Amino acid sequence: MPKYVVRHGVMRNLGVFYTRGSDTVLRGEQVIARTHRGLEAGEVLCEATEEAVTQLTDPKQGQILRRVSDDDARELRKLFEQQRREFDICLERIEELRLDMRLADVERLYGGERVVIYYLAEDRVDFRELVKVLASEFQTRIEMRQIGVRDEAKLLADYGDCGKPVCCNTHLSEMPPVSMKMAKLQRATLDPSKISGRCGRLKCCLRYEYDTYQSLQRDLPPVGSDVVTTTGRGRVLAQEILAGQVLIETEDMRRIVIQAADVLTVLARGKKQRALQSSPAKTDESTEESALAESPGNREDVAATDRDPTESDDERPEDRADNSA
Repeated sequence: MPKYVVRHGVMRNLGVFYTRGSDTVLRGEQVIARTHRGLEAGEVLCEATEEAVTQLTDPKQGQILRRVSDDDARELRKLFEQQRREFDICLERIEELRLDMRLADVERLYGGERVVIYYLAEDRVDFRELVKVLASEFQTRIEMRQIGVRDEAKLLADYGDCGKPVCCNTHLSEMPPVSMKMAKLQRATLDPSKISGRCGRLKCCLRYEYDTYQSLQRDLPPVGSDVVTTTGRGRVLAQEILAGQVLIETEDMRRIVIQAADVLTVLARGKKQRALQSSPAKTDESTEESALAESPGNREDVAATDRDPTESDDERPEDRADNSA
């Protein structure tokens, strides 16, 4: 049976879906599929080749039932209007019960099997009474799903500072961890208002070229090292990663920029680099700045780094709580 990668749901979930018999569908077609959650509308992205499937993390399985018909399209429009009304009802019930939570979105599955409530909250919320009230009003199963701010942007954001649709709502299936170290290596501005996305965290695009910068940096002599060049001996003061150049200070105290290919030998690392290798507590100037920016006391000043920079912004156990009734 032919199989395809299908995107479905407001959280843009990806799964591998089979068709009935030998039926085939085209890329970009809207389909009605049976997913692990129930009956949903989805979009066919591509054929589920071995290469495509390896790019997915734990893809769910499902079945494509049919292409979206005119009747399905009318039903989907009604469903959208119904979701807006249910959103307003949820807001009213949350206020009545005085729950410390912020409603992000309401999703009703096409098959009517359940209504999914997406919300944000700092702490655990006892929403048992809310579930009972909503289940009675909506006459279906209610699923409460706590999300993070990056997931909220994935649900609600439209365009980024670049003028294009936000990455988390277009091509990103997973949001990678991003840290201030990535911005510093790429010589990006450290102004939080300029490197933060719609979610208030570091922009996902800072991750895109980071591996390339790291690869190019490995071909350059480290800062502080003593080198022998085609023009004599010197000490490396700075690196120009993309240009493949280094700034050195020669023995006669001149500062010049040379190509990395003009470095014949790296004699020894400077004192700061040797100290860094022998004792993690002794860091060079750039490492100290990095640690200072990433320390808990300074994260309040950088909206995008209010957590461990090596941890994904949306890797919170409580954000993945799947409670239903």
